[in-house]
Amino acid sequence: MKGDYQDLVDEISALLGAPATLENRDFRLIAFGAHDSDDDLAMDPVRTRSILTRQSTAAVRSWFEGFGIARATGPVRIPAAPDAGVFRGRICLPVRFRGIVQGYVWLLDQEPGKPGPDPAALAAAMEVAQRIGVLLAEEAKAGADLSREFQAVLTAGRGWQQDMAVAALRAALGPGGDGLHAAVCIAPWPGEAPASVPGAAAVCVVPRRGGGAGEPGDASAAGPAGGLALAVLLRLRSTDALAPALTAVARLLPRAAQPAAAAAGAGSAAFRAEAAPAPSAGAGPAAATGPLRMTAGVADPVRGLAELPAAWEQAVAAARAAVAEPRLGPVAQWSQIGPYRLLAGLAADPVDDPAARTLLAPAHRELARTAEVFLDCAGQAGRAAAALGIHRQTLYYRLGRVEQLTGLDLDAGEDRLLLHMALKASRLA
Repeated sequence: MKGDYQDLVDEISALLGAPATLENRDFRLIAFGAHDSDDDLAMDPVRTRSILTRQSTAAVRSWFEGFGIARATGPVRIPAAPDAGVFRGRICLPVRFRGIVQGYVWLLDQEPGKPGPDPAALAAAMEVAQRIGVLLAEEAKAGADLSREFQAVLTAGRGWQQDMAVAALRAALGPGGDGLHAAVCIAPWPGEAPASVPGAAAVCVVPRRGGGAGEPGDASAAGPAGGLALAVLLRLRSTDALAPALTAVARLLPRAAQPAAAAAGAGSAAFRAEAAPAPSAGAGPAAATGPLRMTAGVADPVRGLAELPAAWEQAVAAARAAVAEPRLGPVAQWSQIGPYRLLAGLAADPVDDPAARTLLAPAHRELARTAEVFLDCAGQAGRAAAALGIHRQTLYYRLGRVEQLTGLDLDAGEDRLLLHMALKASRLA
């Protein structure tokens, strides 16, 4: 297929009498025409970097996108901007398929005062761009058909089976397998995988093992979904450009969660606080009953596929944390879930520590919540009482009851740590 792209790019170059380059919608170079001009302005820093590194910087992409190329249906002329490293103007031919942009063909525009390509030539070049769009769409669809290989990586046991599954997925993805990716877990998932997810290299549905380490909750609580999770392998431009990935994830969540989840691209604490109301002071860790709401977890970016199994565990842990702590939002990033990064791996089974067992019973939900808020406030009685909306003497009375039920000394650091871990881990059961 690579040769097909090169032939079509050469055809556009011949039609317009100028060397053309083809990039996908993520501004990664696919093919470029021969350049034999002595004009130094023709090889400005932006074009040189694109060809040599096979991609453009985030700043350059943002600058070009500001001219509306992602929405355009015809040629777009972009003026020169020497300060941005664009010494010559560009002509951009959007490459679309069924209304969806698949990439861009770039050509150097003529210098000011000189006639550019005539409309007939541009129209013919756009017809070629449409043929390129068909190829890119077919290639994207082929990537979406990698569900079997992707699923094998996520479900294989550790060792040689997992290594073979990773090798098979890498071979199926081709050169793209060595790029930057983020693993995403969305759970509970109600059925089959979507036909396509923007920016996804692979998508599949996997079973959620009940309460297993790193798994998003107990499969028995998944209801009609049958204990399923949606796994998405998203392509990334750079490690600090997660906004498009988070937006794509947010679109997969139920409509009610989308407005809040869409703000996740900003990575702001405000989004996480507004995405879902914090539990009330009367709701303790043991109150996590009823149907599970759909949440998404996003792992840290990884380059290549060797760390994909570990990234999937991160994504699952983040999705579980989003259920345990609604303040984390419907879309939680592993880097931002705090203690749940450890607890999700430790809480393989429902918490049953003898010290916390009685406190976690439904009859003592208020006391459990009191203890958790007290420990969240680093043992500061004034802050805890204010957060709970109770008098300080009431707080002391409840904490005394907690010590009686658990046999723990809340003045002892290790006892505090044990109880705090048990309370937080119980949310993941």
